[in-house]
Amino acid sequence: MSLSRYLVTSPRDLAGAAMLLFVALVLPFCGLDDYYANVLVLILIYAGLASSWNLIGGVAGQFSLGHSAFFGIGAYTSTLLYNYAGISPWLGMLVGGAISTILAVAISYSVFRMRGVFFAMATLAVGETIRILLIYSRKFFDLPYSISINFTPGVANMIFEERATYALLAGGYLLACVAATFVLVRSYAGFYLKAIRDNEDAADASGVPIRRYKLIAFLLSAFLTSIGGTLMAQYVLYIEPGTVFSVELSVDLPLMAILGGIGTVIGPFIGAAILIPLREILVEQLGGALSGAHLVIYGFLLIVIVIVLPHGLMGGLSSLKEWAGRRRLPGRAARETAP
Repeated sequence: MSLSRYLVTSPRDLAGAAMLLFVALVLPFCGLDDYYANVLVLILIYAGLASSWNLIGGVAGQFSLGHSAFFGIGAYTSTLLYNYAGISPWLGMLVGGAISTILAVAISYSVFRMRGVFFAMATLAVGETIRILLIYSRKFFDLPYSISINFTPGVANMIFEERATYALLAGGYLLACVAATFVLVRSYAGFYLKAIRDNEDAADASGVPIRRYKLIAFLLSAFLTSIGGTLMAQYVLYIEPGTVFSVELSVDLPLMAILGGIGTVIGPFIGAAILIPLREILVEQLGGALSGAHLVIYGFLLIVIVIVLPHGLMGGLSSLKEWAGRRRLPGRAARETAP
């Protein structure tokens, strides 16, 4: 069964996503506890990151496991420029995005020759390679393993004292990612990308320039993921290779998109709204007693989702609506034919 019928692309669905985002942005200004405000900011940032991944993984159907590379580049570029050169993170964010798009172009020549699990493993290798190179090259540049960002609050430094301000910034980022997904899906490029995702061989035989449109989605996804890396770095004020280039991040993003509804506009937000609180609860309850236990639960959850809801919660909701509609049809037909 094609995934296309589960895509959420109507203005009504976009309005629903905007309403959820509005509620999320208002909460920090309503006296929300600091702990829950922190969780909310993380949800918004991760939802934006998952939406960024969704452009290549959901819309284009290229299951990447290497997006931590773009996230880490965004985090490290802005941090190094800010800490050591005094350059505003706003500019560093754009520089990091540019570097990420250049990397995406460079690796596209090789990874786009692969499909399925081979594509996923190739992109995973890219992220791990960059992480290892950074760890071993930091001694050459005399960089510490972990870097704390200089805390100087101010708009120019993208550092704020109130979590509510971070929530507004993260919400703006999420809105940009959602808008990018909506525009891409409803464009000619989105039409071709859906054809590539559903059947790449048939799309190729039909004359669709496959590499060109996959590259468009990949570049946009890499750029937005890099932006998210900068936002996260400026929020937590701390980076290290094992965190920003982690395999865990590369797995979290597709998991959120899959849980909410891969290829949909609102799905990544729903997935993040479920998984981020779940992760925080598990980390708080288990602490260091069972390190990595939440990853095991994540893996189990992914297996259950794939079996029970292969198209995520949004796909399940769509199927439920269709089932309810079919249940009403016999009764409606009987009433219309009754004398």
